Amino acid sequence: MSGQPLSRAQATQIAGAFLPPHRVRNRWDFHYIRSKLSTDPLYPGVLRALRGSSAPVMDLGCGLGLLAHALRQDGQSMPYYGVDNDAAKIERAIAAAQRVPLASTRFEVVDLAHHLPAHTGSVAILDVLQYLQAPAQRQLLENVAAMLTPGARLVIRTGLVDGSRRGLVSRIGDRAANLVGWMQSTPRCHPSADGLRGILGGAGMQVAIEPLWGRTPFNNWLVVASRA
Repeated sequence: MSGQPLSRAQATQIAGAFLPPHRVRNRWDFHYIRSKLSTDPLYPGVLRALRGSSAPVMDLGCGLGLLAHALRQDGQSMPYYGVDNDAAKIERAIAAAQRVPLASTRFEVVDLAHHLPAHTGSVAILDVLQYLQAPAQRQLLENVAAMLTPGARLVIRTGLVDGSRRGLVSRIGDRAANLVGWMQSTPRCHPSADGLRGILGGAGMQVAIEPLWGRTPFNNWLVVASRA
């Protein structure tokens, strides 16, 4: 299942929280978010994966905190904790969450290369793994697996190494995001499906992997893991 994005109306509603208080201010976040949410099937896939669980969610590499907005729009009210190493994005995420406002939501600047916050519950790792070397990916996933409580889920969106044309497009897109300054790091290592199954299965988890590229040209996949 490649997935469908949010509707234009849903995307516009979420993006509205990022409008600046004065019309003369930069409206980049609004236009970027509305476009991303109405073309990328990421959030409907993640929302589907988390439905039915009330476990708190930690969003690693949360960026502007769009998952928090999508969860609340979907009627999911579990506590949300977003962390990212980009202080400017976290500042904007906090401001947008306060404008709505979003209940039971908090954000913090954290560099995952040096520190993984304490947490129990569900974990989301969306478009992050490729910025870590393979040993760091394994260490992160093993640490995160230990955080999952009964009924909680680990939800990952990542590109996969599979030799496809989509994989090449994904790698080019990741590098472009760094060159324009949207991402602070360059991609280092895209995982493989077998590698993820081996790490998560070895941690005692059931794993499901499905394509999540929708109408985009990227090689994005949704990985959902839970305690066996």
